[in-house]
Amino acid sequence: MTVNEIRQKYLEFYAARGHAVLPSAPITPLNDPTTLFTGSGMQPLVPYLLGETHPEGTRLVNSQKCFRAEDIEEVGDNRHTTFFEMLGNWSLGDYFKQEQLQWLFEFLTEVVGIDPSKLYVTALIGDEANNVPRDTESADIWKKLFLSKGIEASDVVIGSETDGYRLGMQGGRIFYYDVKKNWWSRAGVPDKMPVGEPGGPDSEVFYDFGTPHDPAFGAECHPNCDCGRFMEIGNSVFMQFIKTAEGFTPLPKQNVDFGGGIERIAAAALNNPDVFQIDVFADIISLLEHFSGKQYADSRYMRSFRIIADHMRAAVFMLGDGVRPSNTESGYILRRLIRRASQHALKIGIAADKAEDSMLVRSGVIILEKYGEPYPELATDEMHSLVTTEIWKEEVQFGHTLVSGMREFEKIAAGGH
Repeated sequence: MTVNEIRQKYLEFYAARGHAVLPSAPITPLNDPTTLFTGSGMQPLVPYLLGETHPEGTRLVNSQKCFRAEDIEEVGDNRHTTFFEMLGNWSLGDYFKQEQLQWLFEFLTEVVGIDPSKLYVTALIGDEANNVPRDTESADIWKKLFLSKGIEASDVVIGSETDGYRLGMQGGRIFYYDVKKNWWSRAGVPDKMPVGEPGGPDSEVFYDFGTPHDPAFGAECHPNCDCGRFMEIGNSVFMQFIKTAEGFTPLPKQNVDFGGGIERIAAAALNNPDVFQIDVFADIISLLEHFSGKQYADSRYMRSFRIIADHMRAAVFMLGDGVRPSNTESGYILRRLIRRASQHALKIGIAADKAEDSMLVRSGVIILEKYGEPYPELATDEMHSLVTTEIWKEEVQFGHTLVSGMREFEKIAAGGH
């Protein structure tokens, strides 16, 4: 299933269940000086999750464009991207855990077609010091959902790493974690929350790719292990409590905030742990292979292929939302993305003398074609011209910088002798 198909089916699925379909907010937040980019699906909806009335009602759904600058250095592994789309649905004092988990399970297993035996989930173990109970309600719902597919799903309390994780992988499917893993509030864990702040437990869904466990990440594997076997594909946050001087009490109106990375869901649908093998990157990878003569599967070049594909997609969406290369703020991040992609193009032996031959420009055009239907603002002659002009201009300037740098280096080296 393609990314465009997953997005469309998700929006249709929740629209059929009474949700208003919202457009994506810009990748650069409006009227928010505290951050350069929209980094999560729920970010534009925080005021409504905290009590404001949304003009579209109490059931909402969308696919939000997101960018996380802190992930730039992480790109190159099999799962990190700077730009991503976050599928989200929200209940503002309407439905709660039963409907949310049931619908999510139905969407993943019956609409997307993910094998339920490959899914593992988490829940909150509780926080006795703050009077926060264990989320057995979510666990019980998950047990019934798995049983509907003929899967016995036992729950496991993570005690010592050795005993807890080993017990889990011997048959557990529902893992309890503490507030560091399965709690959400704007202030973080319960101890850090001020009186009057809302928060609540979350329940994450992980896909098991079945890859061998790497003991460098611990003696035993488990859903939150970083070895690569498991990938989180969705998280349902239940804003259930408000902090008081005596601890936590239930909110009078409880909210649901779900977020699921569309790229990761697509990877799970393919049973391939490499998000760069999904359809939106496939044509860029093929293009780079053809003109470089290198193979993506070659470990010497894989990281460069991934960085080029990721950075060009992010650059196109930033350009589409009005960001232009510069030396400050979001423009600096865009400039860094293009120049870093240019650096890795050189590493795989790709250079160009004109825009028509630039693999970065061609990669940008591919992104315009891939995303033109869901984001029609990208499918214009003006955007094609803008992407071509801005990417090529940065590529040329980066080339000049390299030449100047090499000249200075040679001068210094010559003087040293």
